[in-house]
This record gives sequence, C-alpha cells and structure tokens, in this order.
Amino acid sequence: MQLSELGGSEGLDHNATLNRESAVALGAFGAITAGAVYLGARGTREAVSQGWYKRLKKPPFQPPAALFGPVWTTLYALIAVSGWRIWGSPAGTKRSTALGLWFVQLGLNSAWSYLFFRKRHVRAAAVENWALLGSIVAYTAAASGVDRKAPWLMAPYLGWVSFANVLSTDIARRNA
Repeated sequence: MQLSELGGSEGLDHNATLNRESAVALGAFGAITAGAVYLGARGTREAVSQGWYKRLKKPPFQPPAALFGPVWTTLYALIAVSGWRIWGSPAGTKRSTALGLWFVQLGLNSAWSYLFFRKRHVRAAAVENWALLGSIVAYTAAASGVDRKAPWLMAPYLGWVSFANVLSTDIARRNA
C-alpha cells in the first residue's frame, strides 16, 4: 500500500525519498499520539481496578466499558493521520497554526484522563473537557485552511468528545 492510499499528500508514492520521509513522519505522529495516550492513561487502570470509577454515579446513557477501547483506538489513529496530513502540507503560517493546535488538543486530551482518573477531580475534568472540545474545534477550523481531508478525519473525534463532554459534565454533577 502506498502512503497516498492512507490519504497522504498526492504524489508522494512517485518520489521514494519523500515517501520514506512521509512514512517516518506518519510513524512519528503515531508515536506522539501514543505517548500522549500513555501519559493520560497511567492512572486509568488503577482507578478502574481499585473500584473508584465503578463507585461513581453515572448517567443511564453511559456507554458499556467494552466500547471505549475500540472507539479510542480508532479515534487516536485518525488524530495521528490528521496531524500527519497537516505536516505534509506546504509550510506556512496556516500550517504552523494548525500543527500548534493539533498539539494543544492532544495535550488537553491527555490532561483530561489525568485529571479524571489519576487525580479523581471529576469537576476539574469536566471543565477541562470544555477546553478540549474548544481546542478540537479550533484545530479542525485551522486544518480546513491547510488540507481538505485532515479536518474530516477529526469529525468522529469531535462527535465523541462532544458526547464525552455531556457525560463528563453529568458525572461531575452527580458526584458533587
């Protein structure tokens, strides 16, 4: 499979040097995303295994636990590819802004898990989730001025985090 089949920049499969560089960059975006996931999730397993999360009062629309792993794995892959597409776009202020916002949303994503699971600050996590949602909207808007596919890769993430925002806010309300 050529990188262009992953939605990469057109023409990369015709230039072996650019294709290798692009493959390395895609791996780097995947690794950066995985690193953020690791940092955010460090306290998740402990909070779940110790029963803290199970004892929280949750709304009836809480998805089953088995859904979170596959959904987030898919979303993180889409986030990485979106950032990679922006990186592969021509250099300039718009690209730099979009890449900066890509890192901001990824950092805020990691921070939510840290606040909610590791620190067990459900209210702070709910507030932080609003900032996360705003950063995703800002990145998506900035990305739309750089690449036509990158913002669409973020659409499922934006939808899921919007739902997570409602969920997180309701959990904070129920566990005041």
